[in-house]
Amino acid sequence: QVQLVESGGGLVQAGGSLRLSCAASGGSFSIYAMGWFRQAPGKEREFVSAISLSGISTYYADSVKGRFTISRDNAKNTVYLQMNSLKPEDTAVHYCARAERPYTSQMEGIGSWGQGTQVTVSS
Repeated sequence: QVQLVESGGGLVQAGGSLRLSCAASGGSFSIYAMGWFRQAPGKEREFVSAISLSGISTYYADSVKGRFTISRDNAKNTVYLQMNSLKPEDTAVHYCARAERPYTSQMEGIGSWGQGTQVTVSS
């Protein structure tokens, strides 16, 4: 059973940056796609970004395209989300997820979730 632990969230001013990390343990990492979701208060959880097993293919929601960058280090069993030019509407709990497949553009087939890390962007 894989465990996913996010870190790197916090409070930042609009226009600032944060880097989220998600460390995986207890299961396979390098053979699965990984991704990020977020959930703002009163809203449904939404897809943010996905990365293929090799890291070559990446996908983004339109709302974060050009501002966020997903990457992974399979040697460290870690996936990252670099968030730049943050906006107040990016405020949400951000979740890491592992898909039970090597490629997915929208993180279909999720098998594991992290506990989430809060990102708050002040205006």
